[in-house]
Amino acid sequence: MPASESVLMCEPRYYTVTEGRNPYMAASIGKVDRQKALTQWHGVKTAFEELGMPVKTIEPVEGFEDMVFTANQTFTGLNRQMEKICVLGQMRHPARRGEVAHFEKWFRDAGYKIVKLKDETLTFEGTGDCVWHPGKRLLWGGYGFRTDPEIYNEVADAFEAPVVTLKLVHERFYHLDTCFCPLTQDAVLIYPSAFAPESLELILKLFPIVLAADEKEASSKLVCNASIVDSTAIVQAGAQAAVRQIKAIGLQVRETETGEFLKSGASSFCLKMHLF
Repeated sequence: MPASESVLMCEPRYYTVTEGRNPYMAASIGKVDRQKALTQWHGVKTAFEELGMPVKTIEPVEGFEDMVFTANQTFTGLNRQMEKICVLGQMRHPARRGEVAHFEKWFRDAGYKIVKLKDETLTFEGTGDCVWHPGKRLLWGGYGFRTDPEIYNEVADAFEAPVVTLKLVHERFYHLDTCFCPLTQDAVLIYPSAFAPESLELILKLFPIVLAADEKEASSKLVCNASIVDSTAIVQAGAQAAVRQIKAIGLQVRETETGEFLKSGASSFCLKMHLF
């Protein structure tokens, strides 16, 4: 499975926190500094670009304050014929469901084959819960809070790739991307307490190197919501324990400030979608 060639981002022009859809948001209603968020978003965008990862953008739409989190509305990749596939998300919360149509149009115009899930009653929150294993035709799928496990059969069919499902059990780690970050083909950074015991066992069996994030950094800095570009991890600034761990396995670290997005339970990973 080839790595992505670029990423999709959405400027936080209308970003705010209006309701408590997760524990981070519940404590942050009305507390977003939009100008600061814009500055931080540009910092993440610059980090991608300076690491050689081109950034494309989708136009934000008023009324959809969470469009900035482009990881959630879709899931992308290549099938075995190397066709570009975009599986549309089906968001858990009604306030976010309208975002998907705008992303569907963008990906259709970009030449992706659009796949809609057959059962509209099930939920799926894109790359928030479904993550490619680096370099392999293998998917990791989280469930328990935002995504229903039954959808992964269809996702597996769309990409002709097996899915290892992981049950999430800690409400502060409501998406897989908040507690599970593949760093290399052999190494992953996780917050162990976020997973059911049988799911944690699967991770330990399939990754030769499993780094455990510090509890405080995992929760307050969302270190597992990092983005990997080649051999560099883009992480929230100040996560010293995670930085040491990541560097110890031979990766570089680019620290960025995403504090305004932490108020929604998100960091750099949530701010981009992989493009192929």
